[in-house]
Amino acid sequence: MPNPSRSALSREREPVDPGSRRGAPSRSATARNPPSETLQDRARRLVELARTRKKALILTHDNPDPDSIAAAMALAQIFEEKAGLKSTVGYGGIIGRAENRSLLKVLKLPVVPLSRVVFDEHDLVAICDTQPEMGNHSLPSRYFPDVIFDHHPERPESKLAAVAEVGGDYGATSTIAVEYLRALGMKPTREVATALFYGIKADTRDLGRETEDVDVQAYLWLFPMVDKEALSQIEHPRLPAAYFRLFHTAIEKAVVYGNAVITDLGEIYSPDMVAEVAERHLFLEGMKWSLAFAIYEENLYLSLRTNDRRMNAGRLIREVVEEMGGTAGGHGQMAGARIPVARMGKAEREQFKKSLVKRFREEWGVEGRPGVPLLELGQDE
Repeated sequence: MPNPSRSALSREREPVDPGSRRGAPSRSATARNPPSETLQDRARRLVELARTRKKALILTHDNPDPDSIAAAMALAQIFEEKAGLKSTVGYGGIIGRAENRSLLKVLKLPVVPLSRVVFDEHDLVAICDTQPEMGNHSLPSRYFPDVIFDHHPERPESKLAAVAEVGGDYGATSTIAVEYLRALGMKPTREVATALFYGIKADTRDLGRETEDVDVQAYLWLFPMVDKEALSQIEHPRLPAAYFRLFHTAIEKAVVYGNAVITDLGEIYSPDMVAEVAERHLFLEGMKWSLAFAIYEENLYLSLRTNDRRMNAGRLIREVVEEMGGTAGGHGQMAGARIPVARMGKAEREQFKKSLVKRFREEWGVEGRPGVPLLELGQDE
């Protein structure tokens, strides 16, 4: 991690009273979100809060995806245009996936690694596409976010933020940002509109996964403002040779157990590639589940996908991973997790991964199925 204070996951976490943290809100959950309050009311309250502060820090989740980056950029535009508040948009980890790097490069988005962030220079903290308890962000525990934008299910601590737009019927956090822009009578800049459009597109897989009407309306509202040429460059970037070596490994290492495919990628050059492999392998005919995992900088990253709308990948991965010392987040059809493995030797790591695979196989009901390497599947037909 570029942040010298380490990520929330990699340090020992002790119970902390949120009210004792620097920057923690004094509002009660009831005062923050009274039953009669609308999104428009919260948008106005967001602006009122911003007008009382001098500089904002907006953090994405670690190793951010387009949805997290876009929502953070939209929030920065709201702060500046409506409150005259300047913002720093930062991230922990790395931006490794080619499309994500292209998003920043093509749109020239001013997003910086946490190694360049001085926390004490900011008196308003916001987090996007994550929540305090999710463990996939690098906000030090002595700080508590004033503002939270996240489309994942609400965690208990999120109720303590001054403004929290969390959970709800959204397929992407970018959609929440669009709702706030519209509630405040704003139009995003061309760069922010393009980022938001791609954020929704990527998180909902072209509006084909966990998409709500509000996502479709946001997508259509943004479309005329999108830089189409820039979008094409973002979606079709040049890929490094390491990308093709990784997918060669992914195909070689994938093992099929009935309707589930599991891929151990070993050590990896970019943690967000784990999600890309899990996503891609779900396209294999007959699959209901896809799990990929890999080690990056002393953490085991996992990504889980399902195409069964009756299942809840987020709930399943939390149940499995949190009992093993990790943290996880997600929702219906997609989820991710991270488990620290720095204290494990090589043999212990391999044994730990086997126990993890066994646990998932039990949950899926395929523990009795023999594993078949993907490259051998169907050869005897």
